[in-house]
Amino acid sequence: VCALGRPPSPPRVGVRCPPAGACFSAHLANASYDAARDACDQKRASLAWVSGESELRLLLGLLAQAAVPLPILFWIGLKRNASTCTHTGEPLRGFTWEGAGGEVDPQEVPAALGRWVKEPMRSCLTVRCAGLHLAPGPVSSLSWGWKE
Repeated sequence: VCALGRPPSPPRVGVRCPPAGACFSAHLANASYDAARDACDQKRASLAWVSGESELRLLLGLLAQAAVPLPILFWIGLKRNASTCTHTGEPLRGFTWEGAGGEVDPQEVPAALGRWVKEPMRSCLTVRCAGLHLAPGPVSSLSWGWKE
C-alpha cells in the first residue's frame, strides 16, 4: 500500500513492513486523490488503509522518516461514496477504506482511529476523500488526524 503527499523538493520514497501483512511505502508527489490512487495502481499497490493502532504507528513512523516540512497531507484510501451519509457517531464518519475488499466495516474500526483534524462535511450527495494530515506536535512529536 502507499500514501502520497505533497513534497517541497524532488520525490523521495520510504518503505516499512510489519512482521506480517502488507508493506507501507510513502511516495511524495503533488497529486490529486485519483492521481495518487492511479500511481499506486501502476505500482501494483493501493492507497494505504489502516485497520488498527499498530498499523497506524507503523505508517506514522514511515511518514515521519520522510522528513518533509509540516504540516502535510498524505492521500490514503479513505473515501465516502455519494450514497453514504456522514455518521458522526462512527470513528471514520461513514468513510471506508478503498481497496480493503469490504473487509473493514466502519463499526469495527477502533475508536483510537477516529481522530479528525476537522469534522467532515455532513453530506450524502457527493463522493468525498480524506487524507492523513500531519502537523508538528508537542515535544518533537507528530500530531495527526484525518482530513477531508
